[in-house]
Amino acid sequence: MAQLVKLQDYISRYQIDLKRYPSQFVRLKQIQWERMKKEWETGAEIEQWEHESEELEKKQRNPFFKKVFSFSLKKKDEAFEQEELVHNDEVQDETSLIHGVTDEEDMPEEIMTLDFEPNILYRPQTAEELKRMYIDQLFQFQLKWASSTLREKSYVEPRYQRDSLLRALTQNLPDSYLLFYYPILQLKKAPIEMGIILFTPTSCLCIQVLEEEERASFIGSGERFWVKKVGTTDKKVLSPLISLNRMESILKQLFTNDQIDIPIHKIVLSRNGYIDYPGSAYGVQFIDKRKFPEWFSNLKKNPSPMKHMQFKAAQSVLNTGQTTSFHRTNWDTKTEEKDMDQ
Repeated sequence: MAQLVKLQDYISRYQIDLKRYPSQFVRLKQIQWERMKKEWETGAEIEQWEHESEELEKKQRNPFFKKVFSFSLKKKDEAFEQEELVHNDEVQDETSLIHGVTDEEDMPEEIMTLDFEPNILYRPQTAEELKRMYIDQLFQFQLKWASSTLREKSYVEPRYQRDSLLRALTQNLPDSYLLFYYPILQLKKAPIEMGIILFTPTSCLCIQVLEEEERASFIGSGERFWVKKVGTTDKKVLSPLISLNRMESILKQLFTNDQIDIPIHKIVLSRNGYIDYPGSAYGVQFIDKRKFPEWFSNLKKNPSPMKHMQFKAAQSVLNTGQTTSFHRTNWDTKTEEKDMDQ
C-alpha cells in the first residue's frame, strides 16, 4: 500500500519523523496482518488480541522495552502474501543516511504508538476476502495517520472516505511509494493547492485529474481552455496543463534549493473519460480510460525499495506544506459540543 504522507493541509504523523514512519508503517502492517490471519485460521477470540495489544502498549512506556520491541520488529520481515508487503531493510539504511540516526536510539513514544487494531467484522470464506477486509480497515488507519498526531488533529472531510482514486492509489501501489494527495504548500506567505504528487523510489509523478461525467471526452490544445464533450454538449474547461506546469515549476524550485536530483514526470489522468490531444505536449503523459489499466499495472510492478533522494524530495515538500490542526483536547471539546447541539 502506498503511504499517505500528506492529505490537503492536514496534520500528518509523517511530519513528526519521516525517517521512521515509513518503515514503522510497514512493520505494523505486517504484525497486524499476521495476527488477524492467525485469528481467522485458528478461530481465536478477538478479545484475546485486544488484551495482548493493551499489554503491549503498557510495556511500550518502559524505555527498556522500547529497545527490545524495536529489535523484535526488525526480525519480522515476512512478506504480506509476497505481493502486498515488498520491503526490506534498505528503508532503514536510507533514512539513517538522511538523518544520521542509529538503530540503538530509543524510538519516541509518538513512533511507538501501535493504535491499529483490525477486527474480523464477519467470517470471511477465503483468505482473499480476509485480506480485503484487512486492507479496508488499514485504509481508515492511513487516514488517521494522515490527519492526526498524539497531540494534534485535523478535521477530515467525509468525501475522502469515499474517494475511489485515493483508495486505488493507497491500496494497490507498493509500500515504497509516498503519496501527497492535493497538498497545500505555503510559498511566500500564499497557500497554493497542488495536484497529486507521488514519489516512487526513482521519480516524482505530478498528476492532474480530469474526472467528471462518465465517458466525457476532452479535446486538448495548447490554449488556456480545452473542450469537454458529453454527448452532443460542448463545454469549455480550464486546461489541466496550466496547473500541471505550475506544479512542476514549484517542485523544481524546491528541489534546486535543497540540492535534490530526481526526475519529474507530468501526467494528465482520466480513469472514466477520454483525452484527445492533437499534436504533442512535451514531457506530458495523457492517461485516459483506454490507457489507464496498463499504466496502473506497470506502476504497481516497481520492486525498488525506498531511496535516499526520494526521502529528501518528500521531506522538501513536507517542509513547505501548510498545516491546519487543533490540539486534541480543544478539538474533542468542540466535537462533543457540536454533537450535543444536534
